[in-house]
Amino acid sequence: MAASDRMVLGPLVGSIDQGTSSTRFLVFNAKTAELLSHHQVEIQQKFPKEGWVEQDPKEILKSVHECVERTCEKLQQLNIDITNIKAIGVSNQRETTVVWDKTTGEPLYNAIVWLDLRTQSTVERLLKRIPGKNKAFFKFRTGLPLSTYFSAVKLRWLLDNVEEIRQAVDDGRAMFGTIDSWLIWSLTGGKNGGVHCTDVTNASRTMLFNIHSLEWDPELCQFFDIPMEILPKVRSSSEIYGLMKSGALTGVPISGCLGDQSAALVGQMCFQDGQAKNTYGTGCFLLCNTGQKSVFSEHGLLTTIAYKLGRDKPVCYALEGSVAIAGAVVRWLRDNLGIVKTSQEVEKLAAEVGTSYGCYFVPAFSGLYAPYWEPSARGIICGLTQFTNKKHIAFAALEAVCFQTREILDAINKDCGIPLNQLQVDGGMTNNKVLMQLQSDILCIPVVKPSMPETTALGAAMAAGAAEGVGIWSLNPGDLTAVTCERFEPQINPEESEFRYARWKKAVMKSMGWETSEAPSNVISVVGLRIESAED
Repeated sequence: MAASDRMVLGPLVGSIDQGTSSTRFLVFNAKTAELLSHHQVEIQQKFPKEGWVEQDPKEILKSVHECVERTCEKLQQLNIDITNIKAIGVSNQRETTVVWDKTTGEPLYNAIVWLDLRTQSTVERLLKRIPGKNKAFFKFRTGLPLSTYFSAVKLRWLLDNVEEIRQAVDDGRAMFGTIDSWLIWSLTGGKNGGVHCTDVTNASRTMLFNIHSLEWDPELCQFFDIPMEILPKVRSSSEIYGLMKSGALTGVPISGCLGDQSAALVGQMCFQDGQAKNTYGTGCFLLCNTGQKSVFSEHGLLTTIAYKLGRDKPVCYALEGSVAIAGAVVRWLRDNLGIVKTSQEVEKLAAEVGTSYGCYFVPAFSGLYAPYWEPSARGIICGLTQFTNKKHIAFAALEAVCFQTREILDAINKDCGIPLNQLQVDGGMTNNKVLMQLQSDILCIPVVKPSMPETTALGAAMAAGAAEGVGIWSLNPGDLTAVTCERFEPQINPEESEFRYARWKKAVMKSMGWETSEAPSNVISVVGLRIESAED
């Protein structure tokens, strides 16, 4: 490739996409939003006890370095000059909690993953200190209910249960962060001057952050008894935080940071009030942009920060419906039940029967998230007959993802008052055409999938490229590249859809109230399906 051809390619932006199940690094052309190359590494999840989900922060960091180096090698093989990479964005699994030692750069415990349930007793203890045990007591300050899901209770558990962390806090050596903070600190120098920061979207998922003042809230920190000096500095989602200090991209600014669901909203270009997207990853997350006003849900949704694309730019909010288990149900069928060898096989099995034959699967492995917020629920498969086989269970698993999305969409429509007339979708599971058609059938509206499904990584790249001091990616509506899409239209009549949805709701009711905090932890029954009820 001649040098002049390289010039035509123009500036490039890299994107670190650190998800629950894998890490990727992707490189985009800032002028056309075209994906040029990427590399992906799967991340191990550890289940040391019932309901516990952990990851190794060092493995996560190593995977980032590996993805960056491999992608740069692939670009060089394509004869693309990596010095054209002018900025890097970070998008990350949210809420997952890391505490590390700033003098050694070493994590003081495994990362506690957002799905983890060990904090249920912590939540119950904290609820006793709230008038009327009201889970929504902090909703108008944080946008969130008190739940095992958010970082504050995970951090409280670490301070209560890990002596090394307590000691490090006393010695002034401890730093807390979500995955974005851990990565940015490590990549910008770590113990040698690394930048300890987070962005508003990630901060808004901790339960320690006031979503109106955009600052850590002293009263919330006092309630959870969290020392404020261990918290990262909160910045906008689009500004230069620091420079890469090692590897092929040494010296390149890290200038974008968004929690993965906010990044997908940006990548789907949902910049208008009322635009929404649904991301199908480990969990399922439907976000609806509510513009510069924070809307509080009456139907079990969260109020969260969508983005703040620059230091002097306004903050935008979103309503969010969060489902804990989406892609994770496919992984469970593969790794725990062993009824498929690859995730792709689930689509094939489901397509062969085209029905669940009256079988319903509620994958409440980590309790139920939106709109129920019911930690006592556990997974169930019901409606089984002698005729039921693994194909029907595979179909029911895919249907479960769609029904959970329908519950959230109903809640968003009630809260916003304006029903969505189509759903924009993204995430790894959208490659499953059976799932996308099912989703349209169950929602009774078209489902629209962009032909470039990496919208989470794209959103982080857009934020990084648009940052002040980088300025190579325009976010003006007129400059944004038109996206080609695949559409799925409803193919069943609404009556059938409503009948199946009503049966699903009946199954959900049967999953509730299963777990009590007093139950011995080694009891596992067929009705109480858990995320790790088989050896890895």
